[in-house]
Amino acid sequence: MSIYDIEVKKITGAQETLAPYKGKVMLIVNTATKCGFAPQFKGLQQLQDTYGEQGLAVLGFPSGQFMNQELEGDAEIAQACELNHGVSFPLFGKIDVNGSSAHPLFQHLTNEARGVLGSKAIKWNFTKFLVDRDGKVVKRFGPNDKPEDLVEDIKKLLG
Repeated sequence: MSIYDIEVKKITGAQETLAPYKGKVMLIVNTATKCGFAPQFKGLQQLQDTYGEQGLAVLGFPSGQFMNQELEGDAEIAQACELNHGVSFPLFGKIDVNGSSAHPLFQHLTNEARGVLGSKAIKWNFTKFLVDRDGKVVKRFGPNDKPEDLVEDIKKLLG
């Protein structure tokens, strides 16, 4: 199965696959509005604003799996991201990223790009996965990797 075949739920509730992002470089991030790393939303938006026209798509997937640092409902999450963080890049419905209830997208991402010491588990919010234009998961970045630290890797994939 290709990453583009995986079904996702937009923050508005509509079901779709990642097919609309085929041919783009994707930066897929598990987010949380109440997390100490939430200031990274601004940096992620800046990446989208700067490189979106060249083919970058930043995709945010809210999760409350880490100390319940995400709001309850998708509508609340969307509002907080827009009003508090200026987010206009695509957001998707709240999901789990670890364990038996992990969303199939994050099962795929963690199988393809493992963390420290080969771990599949996501350690915290704002773990980032860089996916090339062909849908191959190229690199995994931890929460401490700021969006601006990813610029060189993104530029290489954008060509």
